[in-house]
Amino acid sequence: MIYGNGVDNIELSRIDKALTRNPKFAQRVLTQNELAKFRSLSGQRQIEFLGGRWAAKEAYSKAYGTGIGGQLSFQDMTILPDELGAPKFIQHPFSGQGMAHLSISHSHLEAIAFVILESRE
Repeated sequence: MIYGNGVDNIELSRIDKALTRNPKFAQRVLTQNELAKFRSLSGQRQIEFLGGRWAAKEAYSKAYGTGIGGQLSFQDMTILPDELGAPKFIQHPFSGQGMAHLSISHSHLEAIAFVILESRE
C-alpha cells in the first residue's frame, strides 16, 4: 500500500552557487558514503549528483510527511547506485516499515526526483 509520494526539483545553477559559496555544502546534504561517490566525480557531474541527491531527499521528506528540518535531516538518508547504476535508498527512516522507490533525472538545467514510500501492510 502506498504510504506517501513526493516530488522535488532543483535548478542546478542554485546547487553550483551554493557549492561555490560554501565548499562544505556537499557535507551538509550528503552522507559519508555519498561524499565518497561525489568526490570521485568532477565538474558538472558533481553538480548533477549533488542536485539529484538534494531533490531525492527533499522528495523523500515530502513522501514521509515531515519535510526536511525538525524530524528528518539530509543525513538520515543515503542514496547509492545499485549494481546497474540506478539510485537506491540504502538507509532511510521508513526502511523498517516498507520500501522506498526512487527515480532521479537530470537535464543541463535541473534535477528532479520522485519518491514513493510503500508500506508492507
